[in-house]
Amino acid sequence: MGVIGQLFDLLFGEGRNVVKETAEVLWGNQATQAAQDSALRRATLEQFAAEFAKGDTGKSGFDRVMDGLNRIPRPLMAFGTIGLCVSAMIDPVWFAARMQGLALVPEPLWWLLGTIVSFYFGARYQAKSQDFQRAIADSLARLSQKPLAQAAPHPAFSEFPVSDQPSGAVSSQDVPGQDAPNPALEAIRKALGDRSDAR
Repeated sequence: MGVIGQLFDLLFGEGRNVVKETAEVLWGNQATQAAQDSALRRATLEQFAAEFAKGDTGKSGFDRVMDGLNRIPRPLMAFGTIGLCVSAMIDPVWFAARMQGLALVPEPLWWLLGTIVSFYFGARYQAKSQDFQRAIADSLARLSQKPLAQAAPHPAFSEFPVSDQPSGAVSSQDVPGQDAPNPALEAIRKALGDRSDAR
């Protein structure tokens, strides 16, 4: 067998392709990378779907209608104010007549209107804040049910070993003198104890 035959056996013998393997080391396998990217995108979308799946499932039809009505006043006031400015430019006489009508509204009625609007926006803000805090609590509860250490690794990172402790980590039982007294720690505990007794 000649030199060229031996070279081909070295490169492509035993079902191997040294050129392909070397290229994959430098640039990676595109098919494997595409599959891993697709799996990552799918996992991300599934996570988003799980987070937003709850949504308004616990709300009745009446609650949804009331939520829709509660969203009306703010845009209505904003667009109404813009509409008044536009109407003042289009028909000043019509605008002046409406403003004269507003000037006839007694001051206690303005106070009452201001109180109602203030309470409406305050209650809406509180309801939205409580919904936000409830959503955070639900997310934290779901996170605590499945710790990250027990979660299945993503296929892209399956080649890396997962361990509870870093390599070469020493457990607390192997540390000599662990049960020995610590003067600095005792002084801190004593100082904190004196403060709590003083209170």
